[in-house]
Amino acid sequence: MANEMSQIAALADPTRLAVFELVAEQPRSVAEITRSLPVTQSAVSQHLKVLREAQLVRSEPRGASNIYHVDPAGLVRMRAWLDRFWGSALQDFQKQVEQEWRDK
Repeated sequence: MANEMSQIAALADPTRLAVFELVAEQPRSVAEITRSLPVTQSAVSQHLKVLREAQLVRSEPRGASNIYHVDPAGLVRMRAWLDRFWGSALQDFQKQVEQEWRDK
């Protein structure tokens, strides 16, 4: 669960979320991401570092730069955690609705 919380925290920053969404659209270099956002290349690199540490993106060396991709394994773990949370919330909702129906 600690990793999933770091993933949620990493995506809570609006700029970092924008970086992640750009990488999710298609693999990109730091320079390509920087051209799409109103932040410095250094800031983009820092955001990518946080996303890498949260296992949301991974990098692949290509020539003199790195190309960033979504990390599918990290997303699978986060999705499984969210599905467990969502499943529990839906079960609780169903119980509440059924109880209210019986009480009528």
